[in-house]
Amino acid sequence: MTVVITGASRGIGEGLARAYAARGTDTIGTTRDAGWQLDVTDPGSVARFAGALEDRPVDLLVCNAGVYLDKGHVIGKGYQPEIWARSFAANVTGVFLTIEALLPALRRADSAKIAIISSQMASSERAPGGSYVYRASKAAVLNLGRNLAADLASEGIAVGIYHPGWVKTDMGSMSADITVEEAVAGLMARFEALNMNTTGCFETWDGRAHPF
Repeated sequence: MTVVITGASRGIGEGLARAYAARGTDTIGTTRDAGWQLDVTDPGSVARFAGALEDRPVDLLVCNAGVYLDKGHVIGKGYQPEIWARSFAANVTGVFLTIEALLPALRRADSAKIAIISSQMASSERAPGGSYVYRASKAAVLNLGRNLAADLASEGIAVGIYHPGWVKTDMGSMSADITVEEAVAGLMARFEALNMNTTGCFETWDGRAHPF
């Protein structure tokens, strides 16, 4: 089994890469700077990464790389246009480009899966305000994942979208609810349970269906 995890230099991505490697799984954790290099916002980088896989099948692709650039912004004093562009480039376009480029590798696997890390902040049913850019980008990638699930169903590729929890990372802060280790254990269980009967799901790290 081969697992590819984008954004594995820190936080949840690094935790997932370590946990899969500790299981003896063939694990490819991407970073921008070293090892398996990938900048999901750069089409050239995405193409080079896909090419470097050669004929390797990918059983699980975890689209984890993302940014939260408008944290703490206040309407009227933040949310500059470049923040919107950079956020969507990483959180939405980058996810699509990565999945599209790795489709040949996913098709080489016997039963491939794609896991997209979104957020509870993607939910339109829960809209407390603020963080407009991050919320919009995570809602967009939720929509992307749902539509990919429909389009890839005929090929037997399952797609799941997940809220990883409020995690004690640089992005989540030390005031968050759960540790990286708790989030990782929960997410790995979700990925293992993902199948063609549950493709298109939006779930929390601990297995609850999340409101859309």
